[in-house]
Amino acid sequence: MPPEYRRKKPAGLLLALAAVAVILVSSLPVLSQKTTKVQLEHADVLKITSENGVNVQVLMGNAILKQDSTYFYCDTARLDENNNLRAVGQVHINYGDSVHLYGDFLNYSGNTRIALLDSNVRLVDKRATLYTDHLEYDRNLATAYYFTGGRIVDKKNVLTSMKGRYFTRTYEFIFTDSVVVVNPDYTMYSDTLKYNTESEIVYIESPTDIYGKDDHIYSEKGWYNTRTNQAELSRNNRIDHLEQILKGDWIYYDGEKEYGKAMGNVWVKDTAQNIILQGGISEFYRSEQYSYITDSACAILVDTYDSLYMHADSFILVLDSANEARLLFAYKHMKFYRDDLQGMCDSLVFRVQDSVIALLKNPVLWSEGNQLTADSIWMHVNDNRIDSMVLFNLAFIVSRDSIDTYNQIKGRQMRAYFRDNQLYKINVLGNAETIYYIREEDFDLIGINKSVSSYMMILLEDRKLKRIYYLSKPEAVLYPEKDLKKEDQYLRDFKWITGQRPANRHEIFIWQEAGSEN
Repeated sequence: MPPEYRRKKPAGLLLALAAVAVILVSSLPVLSQKTTKVQLEHADVLKITSENGVNVQVLMGNAILKQDSTYFYCDTARLDENNNLRAVGQVHINYGDSVHLYGDFLNYSGNTRIALLDSNVRLVDKRATLYTDHLEYDRNLATAYYFTGGRIVDKKNVLTSMKGRYFTRTYEFIFTDSVVVVNPDYTMYSDTLKYNTESEIVYIESPTDIYGKDDHIYSEKGWYNTRTNQAELSRNNRIDHLEQILKGDWIYYDGEKEYGKAMGNVWVKDTAQNIILQGGISEFYRSEQYSYITDSACAILVDTYDSLYMHADSFILVLDSANEARLLFAYKHMKFYRDDLQGMCDSLVFRVQDSVIALLKNPVLWSEGNQLTADSIWMHVNDNRIDSMVLFNLAFIVSRDSIDTYNQIKGRQMRAYFRDNQLYKINVLGNAETIYYIREEDFDLIGINKSVSSYMMILLEDRKLKRIYYLSKPEAVLYPEKDLKKEDQYLRDFKWITGQRPANRHEIFIWQEAGSEN
């Protein structure tokens, strides 16, 4: 044995002995309680007999016996010289005027102060009534035990289980095996529960399901106050409310205020619209029909083949009267990703029920090789695919032609149309300008087309310019590259943003304040 272990062992032993001493000292009032005799108070008929060499008093008719402050009532009783009492018929034990036990049969040891009651057993105190067929009551610990099924009734709840313990001094029940709690507002199923009849708080100690009118709550640890309708859940928690699902490491809910808060791995889903919110902290206000989520917040617009992932500093989900998602707000540093479309902006609004997504303040969209910018961009989604979008004020579409050349479309407003998630048509409304590099099939440059028109329509095919229609007052010139200065190859307010486009759904959490522009 190493010397250091030998040195440490006595200290550990002393600590263990000290702990045992504390336990024993704290138990002294119970353990040192003097054994007293069960005394006869009254009986209509008394007989003295002997059974197996033991003297027995046989009591018949309105028998009353007493030990300390506890009274025993029954029709018939047998009390032997060893302090054992057997009673039959309308048995009633009154313990300290606060606990009443009833049954058809009683075996009681005056020495151990343990009572065994059988058949039609009831335990009644000022808080609740316990019903069972067999009950063991320990007067030393003021504790009742049942093992064959029991039912507890108080002013609000009915609790049943196969096994249970009731501590009559602290008004606390511990239920195990097939526990069911029935309340006017909910029904609870569990394997292990604690319940305090004074505070009316249920303590969850194992996998537990709570079913209300519109709710299903699951948790493996926590508490629920049946008086105030408040709950705190702290292990493997889930709340289903109509079309909404909430998960979190820690959840608090106030049913009266219809307010809740969740922390740690928060996960919220609207099953009707297939929207998922994730983050570190969430608050929800059911009466006002909205929830808020922040701390590494992420929103997912779920699709079987290509879901859209969004990140922002915070999200707000607003519900309609049918408890379905109506609006989704994303605030500050919003960035999103899906395989065919990426984007970023300061804030976003998603009108869920008509599938319109508005990107507000400095929006940027990337669709394959195209970069789209404007003061604001509104996207129309159909069957979870981009159907069209409108770019308002200073609308700009740029695509890279080569390493240092760019095709450009600019206008006051644009309407862009998609087919199979590919941009195929652009209507430019007001102050339309374009710069396009016209090339041969082998990529040799033919010239640079610069055009101006009030309105124009641009058609694309396989992500390349197919045709431009000038709808009003067109001016178009095809310049040889040598005749157009480098600075003239860019429209006013041109910018090419690099370093911010997310390459996968994990990069939506990366934000560079300035970004990179050419």
